[in-house]
Amino acid sequence: MELVTPGIGLIFWQTITFILVLFLLSKFAWRPIMASLREREQSIESALSMAERAKLEMQALKADNEKLLQEARVERDRILKEAADNGRALIEDAKNRAAAESNRIFAQAKAEIENEKKSALAEVKNVAATVSIEIAERILRHELRDTGSQQALVQEYLKDVNLN
Repeated sequence: MELVTPGIGLIFWQTITFILVLFLLSKFAWRPIMASLREREQSIESALSMAERAKLEMQALKADNEKLLQEARVERDRILKEAADNGRALIEDAKNRAAAESNRIFAQAKAEIENEKKSALAEVKNVAATVSIEIAERILRHELRDTGSQQALVQEYLKDVNLN
C-alpha cells in the first residue's frame, strides 16, 4: 500500500515546488498572459464595435445610395419630360413658322398674280386701243378717200355741234 499512498516528505516537497512554481508564474507569466488576454479581449471588442460601426455606416451609405438613386431617377424623369416638352415646343414653333411663311408666300403670290393680272389687263387694253385706233384709221382712210365724202362728214359734224 505504500506504493499507492504518497509519503509526507513527497507531499511537502511537491507543495513547496507547487507554491514556488505558482509564485514564479504569478510573478513573471501571469501578468503578461493576463495583459495579453485583456489586450486580446479589447481588440476583439474594438473589432466588434468597428464592425458594428461599419455595418451602421454601410446601412447609412446604402440609404444614401438609395436616396441618390431615387433623386437621379426623378432628375432623369424631369429631364426627359423637359426634353419632350422642348421637342413639342420646337415642333409647334416650326409648324407656326411654316404656317406663317406659307401664308406670307401665299399672300405674296396672290399679290404678284393680282399685279400680273392688272399688268396683263392694262396691256390688253393698250393693245385693244391700238388695234381699235388702227382699225378706225383704216376705216376712215377708206371712207375718206374722196373729197366729197370728207366734206359730207365735216358738214355732219358741224350740224351736231351747237355754236353759241
